[in-house]
Amino acid sequence: MAGIELMSSAFHDSAPIPPRYTLDGENLSPPLTWSRPPAGTEELVLMCEDPDAPSGTFLHWLVTGIDPDSDGVATGRVPPGGTQHRNGMGDEGWDGPRPPVGDPAHRYFFRLFALPEPVRFPERASADEVHRALGRRQLASGTLMGLHQR
Repeated sequence: MAGIELMSSAFHDSAPIPPRYTLDGENLSPPLTWSRPPAGTEELVLMCEDPDAPSGTFLHWLVTGIDPDSDGVATGRVPPGGTQHRNGMGDEGWDGPRPPVGDPAHRYFFRLFALPEPVRFPERASADEVHRALGRRQLASGTLMGLHQR
């Protein structure tokens, strides 16, 4: 499977996510850029998940239908052509990191998937349901991981 390079001008891979992008700050989605997906990509799907959440992997953001010709998204915006879904808090769109006070730093994985056809998710999909739905359908993917601790 081919790879997509996923980056942010706000933080580097495995580095702290600035407070501005957390629930303790302005709760803005971070700016992201990505490399061109492989030929045959019909849709991009973006998600952010926290596998260190006390109740299991927590979905912070799910966006489907992203234009495969796009190369990123600006701070606080929806990716081009994208449809935001409900996150683990029950809100539509982005809700940033806010791990329990005193926990070690949580890892927040931003994942971008290139798909050969659109995929449907339940109205309030969990991170596990997203991964199961994408399964072997993906043509390529990319990951960027940020850290946050309170």
